[in-house]
Amino acid sequence: MNFKMVAKTFFGFEDLLVEELKALGAQDIEKGNRMVSFFGDKGFMYKSNLCLRTALKILKPIGEKKVHNPETLYKFVQTIDWSSFMEATDTLAVYATVNSDKFNHSKYVALKVKDAIVDQFRDKTGERPNIDTERPDLTISVHIAGELCTISLDSSGASLHHRGYRSATNIAPINEVLAAGLILHSGWNGITDFLDPMCGSGTMLIEAAMIGNNIPCNINRKEFAFEKWLDWDMDLYERIEASILKKVIESPCKFRGYDKAPSAIRKAKDNIQNANLEEFIKVKEQNFFDTEKEDQEKPLHMVFNPPYGERIAINMPEFYKEIGDTLKKSYPNTSAWFITSDLEAIKHVGLRPSRKIKVFNGKLESRLLQYKMYAGSKRTKFQRNEDD
Repeated sequence: MNFKMVAKTFFGFEDLLVEELKALGAQDIEKGNRMVSFFGDKGFMYKSNLCLRTALKILKPIGEKKVHNPETLYKFVQTIDWSSFMEATDTLAVYATVNSDKFNHSKYVALKVKDAIVDQFRDKTGERPNIDTERPDLTISVHIAGELCTISLDSSGASLHHRGYRSATNIAPINEVLAAGLILHSGWNGITDFLDPMCGSGTMLIEAAMIGNNIPCNINRKEFAFEKWLDWDMDLYERIEASILKKVIESPCKFRGYDKAPSAIRKAKDNIQNANLEEFIKVKEQNFFDTEKEDQEKPLHMVFNPPYGERIAINMPEFYKEIGDTLKKSYPNTSAWFITSDLEAIKHVGLRPSRKIKVFNGKLESRLLQYKMYAGSKRTKFQRNEDD
């Protein structure tokens, strides 16, 4: 039986998520703000959690109603039969997001919802569920926009950017969902060789290799919240997982990464090994500014996350000038993309970006920039794009 689900995502990734859902076979897809709703059955919910690269969470709405104050919220929550979703001896966690004149404190809303659920069990059974914010049996999401309250079950648990392969990170690691979205935004075709010249702990390379080989992004994840639900169907999950893994292909691309820090390369190698991608990804200790493109004639796709100066102190104007100089001098026939939140530093690259896409890295408003480096001439051509 099909039911409605909501996939949450980052600002600017909604269209990417719509395309992923279409490719996966979702029905009645509707784009919203930092979310996309769709319909599917239980198996599709499992598949969505396993496969959606740009989703942060998959929620299953179970109730929606207008509420005007804490009392009407409490009464609404009590109209839901919670014994359908959990036992009195189970644990729960409640999280709320609130955008309302009537409710201005998300933690108070979460507490009120928790009270309504616990009181229902105590009244019916004499027992009450306990709260466990670390590993609950049921995670409940509450969303209030104006007066409209939506109660959902969180089928994912921890955010889906926790892929399960990253055991070691550097000072400023990029979020895995953000990395996958940047690669998809860049339009990489899965045929052209892929380079991350400032690879850090290897996240961009791992996400690219999983895209290129059609490997489900969360195949290495330890658990999903739905595994503790009363209707958990392990046989169905294993069938879905097996059918997805049959669609894995062997990419013709080389995946390469550089980083000048030996510690970063060690961490990247660990993470690549955790993701079982050692045969596809090669990284080495090298300063990008001292490198040259391996094959000058062959097309190359580059996506990277240079330091922002937020958590790593660098001379930004000089650093960004070196990025531009290295691309001009050493990387013909290359489509180079990078993300930055330092909009002033962009001016020092010395090249005009052919595309600019507005994204956020955490709370930092950023731009994903494309620089097209053409072959056959020291003189570089650029395209202007006003879409900022």
